[in-house]
Amino acid sequence: MRAVVCRSFDDPAATRVEDIDAPPLTDDGVRLRVHTAGVSFANLLVLTGRHQNRAEPPFTPGTEVAGVVLACGPRVTRVRPGDRVVAGVRAGGQAEEVVAPERTVYPLPDAVDFDQAVHFPTIYATAYAGLAWRARTEPGETVLVNGAAGGSGLAAIEVAKCLGARVLAVAGTDAKLDAARRHGADVLIDRRAGPVPQAVLDATGGRGADVVFDPVGGDAYRDAMRCIAPDGRLLLIGFASGEIPSVAANIALVKNVTVIGLYWGYYVGWARVPPPPGTEARVHAALATLLGWCADGRLRPETCARFPLEGFREALAMIESRAVIGRVALHPVAWAPAAAR
Repeated sequence: MRAVVCRSFDDPAATRVEDIDAPPLTDDGVRLRVHTAGVSFANLLVLTGRHQNRAEPPFTPGTEVAGVVLACGPRVTRVRPGDRVVAGVRAGGQAEEVVAPERTVYPLPDAVDFDQAVHFPTIYATAYAGLAWRARTEPGETVLVNGAAGGSGLAAIEVAKCLGARVLAVAGTDAKLDAARRHGADVLIDRRAGPVPQAVLDATGGRGADVVFDPVGGDAYRDAMRCIAPDGRLLLIGFASGEIPSVAANIALVKNVTVIGLYWGYYVGWARVPPPPGTEARVHAALATLLGWCADGRLRPETCARFPLEGFREALAMIESRAVIGRVALHPVAWAPAAAR
């Protein structure tokens, strides 16, 4: 099969598309023909050895895939060959085929196509776990979303709206603010226009945001701590700014703020410590809810660019330029969206 292969962290030219052996099928594995693979900021970190889940070369990047089941191991019971599915994998997704453990494979509703589907195993799942499970967002609460036009930000806007929240979206270009509006944000905050904390306080009558969804870190995190409401919950999703901030424990103390870390991989068994019993069923129920909301039109994943497998460098460059609205997709196998439903 063809796959993107990283053979060195130090030499970008050492990452290229190669012909390699397809991965072996495990007893609990599901072999997929990959029609769409997600590309993300995390891939940039992985390919330079800077991600917390460090993979040693040679390896194939990619953690979100959607396609058709080719074969199943003898212990697989939930899916069968020919099914349309989406899956999360620890690595190996940017290839023509991948083998995923059955526990991280989810059937697709007919109304959800492959490009939409790859938003769900990590991006929408993280938004849901953060806002519903960890922050326990209530109807009528105010959710502040930093980096609102990225894949994580748009997912957070839509999930927060499904949970009944009022959403304040922060972005830094007209196009990104317009994307946040299209996806349901109630208040748009242009970080070029003035201090973000004051804009949040103005939009909330001086109270601040009850929940903050922050995949950015750096200055965005510090601004959020200045305008979070008493008893607020601040979700640490990632550090796209490149700066890991300090917690600001003094503000957390005087405002009764809870700072919450969220690593989705823990729930799907990718952490060193396994999740508690019942987590797999909980994850499958969450993905079923999210994919159902998508099929109903309540979630509208946005793919801003599509590339063939050989275009992975252009895809990564687009992400590094900060020009992406939503997600970027690779198509290892050509497909027509209308035929994939």
